[in-house]
Amino acid sequence: MDVLSDVIAGMRIGLPHSVRVAWSAPWGQRFPAMQGSAGFQVILQGSCWLLPDAGEPIQLHVGDVLFVPHGHGYALADSPSTDLADSHCEPDREAGLFASASAGGSGAVTVTLSGGYRLDQTRGHPILRELPDLIHLPARLGQQRELRAAVDLLAAEIADPKLGADTVVASLLDTLLLYILRAYLDLDSGRCAIGRWAAALADPGISAALEAVHGDPAHPWTVASLADLAGLSRAAFARRFALLVGRPPLGYLTWWRLSTASRLLRTTDAPLSEVAHRVGYGSEYAFANAFKREFGTPPGRFRRQTCSLAPAPAG
Repeated sequence: MDVLSDVIAGMRIGLPHSVRVAWSAPWGQRFPAMQGSAGFQVILQGSCWLLPDAGEPIQLHVGDVLFVPHGHGYALADSPSTDLADSHCEPDREAGLFASASAGGSGAVTVTLSGGYRLDQTRGHPILRELPDLIHLPARLGQQRELRAAVDLLAAEIADPKLGADTVVASLLDTLLLYILRAYLDLDSGRCAIGRWAAALADPGISAALEAVHGDPAHPWTVASLADLAGLSRAAFARRFALLVGRPPLGYLTWWRLSTASRLLRTTDAPLSEVAHRVGYGSEYAFANAFKREFGTPPGRFRRQTCSLAPAPAG
């Protein structure tokens, strides 16, 4: 798996959810902060105003995408002066996979497509922590064809679900999240104040090393072997990797191995010896010690605790 695919696989827990809403003016909806979640809004028809908790109103048009990676609150309305209604979303309640709804008065119609993802707060990837609280991707920027295609497919499936819709919608929601992150990183890489992780993924050498670590975390990587992949000297590679990624190469390798192990423990029933082997540890004992140092609890206990806390999937 590549870095962005791994980030999505590692961050999301449970099922995502989505809803297509036809809003008729006048309308205004407050979306409260929801810790441990990320969400998006796409304008499919008409226009509306984004009213962030902090900052000035922003007008949104057809094709605009709003991404909220840290669950911060915001509001949408047909006008900045419209009274806002409180959302009935409950942060701890598992929502259905997809739905359609209508709301508001009898005026001009705006159609939005929204989605939400529950996140594993214990092992958030630094690429996500670096994102701003609210990302606005105007339709005119970049003309992201893949993002537009994913939006159109998802909207059509929700509007007229057919056989296999659950599988299609769940896959499209993950795909859409990937395209949103891609679009933002492409946008960010063109800025002067580029984020560290956007710079890391745009750097051919560092990106090659990251892809190698994510593609085969069990391989006995060394700083020298990763530097060879990056086409840099050992010292130059170590300095550049730490500068852009925020950890030394082997420190990141260990962190990613144990993050991968935590996901395997949470989502599979593989024996501890197999999990240890799949993330590059030669013995279950060495794996257990490393895991306890990182998480503060042995891997077996971690599995029992996370399985007992995990909600049942929505059916």
